[in-house]
Order: sequence, then structure tokens, then C-alpha cells
Amino acid sequence: MRAVHFWKSGVSAACAAVLGAWLCVAPAGAIELSREVSDLYTSVSIYPPSSGSMTICYGFVCRRRHVMDFTTADRAALSKIMVAGNASAAAERAAVQKAVVWFDRRVGPVIGTDKRIANADFRYFDDKHNFDCWDTTRNVTSLLLIIQDWGLLKHHTVGNPRYRGNALVLQTPHNTAVLRERATQGEWVVDLWTRGYMQAPEVKLADQWVKEN
Repeated sequence: MRAVHFWKSGVSAACAAVLGAWLCVAPAGAIELSREVSDLYTSVSIYPPSSGSMTICYGFVCRRRHVMDFTTADRAALSKIMVAGNASAAAERAAVQKAVVWFDRRVGPVIGTDKRIANADFRYFDDKHNFDCWDTTRNVTSLLLIIQDWGLLKHHTVGNPRYRGNALVLQTPHNTAVLRERATQGEWVVDLWTRGYMQAPEVKLADQWVKEN
């Protein structure tokens, strides 16, 4: 992993100003993105993941960040996890949960998020050790895009992030990464924010998740 960049550093001011229009030079091995997924990255002036690296967001709304370069060993470990889920869509979703746990364990000691808690936000006054739901949405989406780029998703594709929040019924705002099942086109959330360090993310139908609080 490369050095940690704090408080929206790592992208020049001039480049950040035009990042949304993609006038900066993108990293090699760029992955094709939908507009909704692209917005996850342009909104905080970071590059999207490439086939071999991603920017890890933490510190709430990506105010802290770290670039992770995937090693040969990382790819082998993720491939082993995902291949074990090839038999069915349900098995693949279970494999994705294990892949996210692997990611959490891999990066936690490096950036300090091995101390993170579930449902963290600014009220805990511990941004340097935690993710908010924007961070987990970006990080999990990035990980899933890389896994997809490596050809390790057989039953799903990476979907657009989902959002919820209705003040009229006291539903708090929240967002999450999404998988779309190829056979049914059903959307499944992969929600890490509601889980503590090295706990498997919630995986459930998005239509169910969007009604919860």
C-alpha cells in the first residue's frame, strides 16, 4: 500500500477541479463505470479503482484516504475465496461476504480501522479509526469492481449504490454498495457500515433494506 493521504490530498488542486469532466489523466487499467458509480469518486475528487489498485476512504466522507495496490498474494487470496462461491448465486454472495472480511482484515492494521465500530459517524469523535457509510459504500464498491474486473463474479454484476432516508418516518439517511444478480436482475446490498471490524457485511435484498432504519 502507498502512503496515507489526509484531508483530500493526493490529487492536485488543478486536477481535482476538472476531475468530474475526466480531463485528468486516468490511471492505467481503468474500469468502465456507470454514471452513478462514477459519482462516488468524482464527488470526493479521487480516482476510481483500476484493475490493480483502489483508494481506500476513511475518516468520514473520504477525508482520509490510502491507496492500496493489490499484490499477487492479494489476488490469489481473493480468487480462492470467490472460486469457492461459483456453484450458485447464493454461494457467490456468501463468498463476497468473506471477501469483504478479508479486505477489512487486510487494511485495518495499515490505516487503523482495526479499531473501528459498527454504525460509526461524526458523533463518536474518532474519524481516524472509522468508516462512515459513504466510506464503506465507496470501499466495498471498489473492491467488488476489481473482483468483477478479474472475472471472479459469475452470478452477479456490480450495481449502482442504493440510498435510503425519509425524515417523515424517522428513517435516517444511509447508503450502501450493491450487487445485481444476473439471472433475476434482483439487487442485493452489501452493507459493511452496520458491522464492526472483521464482521461479515449485511447481504440482503435491496427492496428489504430500503425499508429498514
